[in-house]
Amino acid sequence: MKALFTRMTAAFLLCLLFGGIFAVIARGISKATIFRFDETIIDIIQGWESDWLTPIMKAFTWIGSTSVVLILIAAGTVLLYFILKERMLAYLFLTVMLGTGVLNQVLKFIFKRERPDIHRLTEIGGYSFPSGHTMMSFSLYAILAYIVWRHTRTAVSRLGLLLFSILMALMIAISRIYLGVHYPSDVAGGMAASAFWLVVSMSVYGYYQNRTSKQSKPSAT
Repeated sequence: MKALFTRMTAAFLLCLLFGGIFAVIARGISKATIFRFDETIIDIIQGWESDWLTPIMKAFTWIGSTSVVLILIAAGTVLLYFILKERMLAYLFLTVMLGTGVLNQVLKFIFKRERPDIHRLTEIGGYSFPSGHTMMSFSLYAILAYIVWRHTRTAVSRLGLLLFSILMALMIAISRIYLGVHYPSDVAGGMAASAFWLVVSMSVYGYYQNRTSKQSKPSAT
């Protein structure tokens, strides 16, 4: 009981943290006080532009595209549910990913922020805040890392898994700024929103798993 209380308290504090970060960014956007931050980061990242880097950034954006993410969601669900027989993890995976997509669309509709028009290297429609690529890739690589971590034992493998997940989510996020289709605050807000949803989903999953394990234990006679 004490361990469960500790985990739920930690989850609550993390939700406050990520929710607070998102609220600060959202307020900065609504009050038009965050543009200096956006312009500073855009100047730095778009200052990296070169003939060899642009195709790499477009490749990362493609990896984070809706079509690729949907394929990975389908493959991950089939693998977990039908092949590995990890049905609860399959439900968690689907909940995280589908919930992230719904949350992103709801937030975009609420804020209706127009995309930046500063030196675009690719064209895209829709609203800007929060970044859908960032939210989906952050949730995808975070939940995959969580699932694979449970089946990985060596410190080297876990470190490699962690670095790979961070690299993929970060590069996809940076590629959106580099290509001129998102403000840095879109990306930061997307990470905060996804992190919030991940904590909620994984906390509910952990609570359910704890309750199920207690119910499955034979009662003392």
